[in-house]
Amino acid sequence: MAFKKIINDPYKAVDEMVEGIVLAHSDILKFANNNKRAVIRKDAPIKNKVGILIGGGSGHEPAFLGYVGKGLADGAAIGNVFASPSPDPIVEATKSISGGKGVVYMYGNYAGDIMNFDMAAEICEMDGIPVKTILVTDDIASAPLDKKNERRGVAGDFYVFKIAGAAAEKGFDIDEVCRLSKKANDMTISMGVALGPCSLPHTLEPSFILEDDEMEIGLGIHGEAGVRKGKIRTADEITVELMDKILDEMDGSKKVSVLVNGLGSTPLMELYIMYRKVHEILGKNSIEIHSSFIGEYVTSLEMNGASITVMKLDQEMEPLLEEETLCSMFRV
Repeated sequence: MAFKKIINDPYKAVDEMVEGIVLAHSDILKFANNNKRAVIRKDAPIKNKVGILIGGGSGHEPAFLGYVGKGLADGAAIGNVFASPSPDPIVEATKSISGGKGVVYMYGNYAGDIMNFDMAAEICEMDGIPVKTILVTDDIASAPLDKKNERRGVAGDFYVFKIAGAAAEKGFDIDEVCRLSKKANDMTISMGVALGPCSLPHTLEPSFILEDDEMEIGLGIHGEAGVRKGKIRTADEITVELMDKILDEMDGSKKVSVLVNGLGSTPLMELYIMYRKVHEILGKNSIEIHSSFIGEYVTSLEMNGASITVMKLDQEMEPLLEEETLCSMFRV
């Protein structure tokens, strides 16, 4: 399978992308102390506000840079493709968004990110900036429910970041922001399917192998193994399989928000066909859809596939999800 990309030097692709995003959205974004891997809100730091710093590897756009702005994250630290940012941009971003009330780090549950963000937190705490961490662990396929803390973070990032950003924007203290963020994570579950791989800019080689008539259920956003491979099935059959796993963890919740997320090269046509079946399944289970998001929110370069994320809602989560947000690639 041949891969083609519109890039210059593959080893400069991330830096050129980040520069392009900041140039395109200079009304919202700026670099932190001229560090080209640390991007923050143009109005940061905001005095007496808890800072929200998100981040991870590039290749997942609009995550993470697209979620920096009013009502969401104050900054993002960006690594190479599918690789954690180094401690340096994390430290620069932390210092640049610190408004005196501490900073919360939020990212998917991956070993490299944990190591580098923890190193940065130690440095910042020595400089007098309190730092706390919330890991996103929404991927059902990566571990059973009784080991939820071992699960990967995938498209559920979107909901957890949104709740955290709203809580911080409302002026809550760092402990309350963390409590609400952790609750959002606990109420968010995802399951995905891949029909084809992506390729890294510097290799142009497939990230995994699927036969022309195969799909993989539960594959991770970096190509981590899923729960099973099999022959490609219809959109309705795929959606039913994903939703069966999600419904197993609904715990009687009767109101949700739904995200049908494209992984990079899946047409909106196919995502809306999947959403149609999600809507039917939830209706048959007497579960109200409060809001829906369909499109590319957490991608994997040009991977062909999709994921379904459901966030269970209650009287505390619902208004925070509705809070105004103004980012470069996402608005409420």
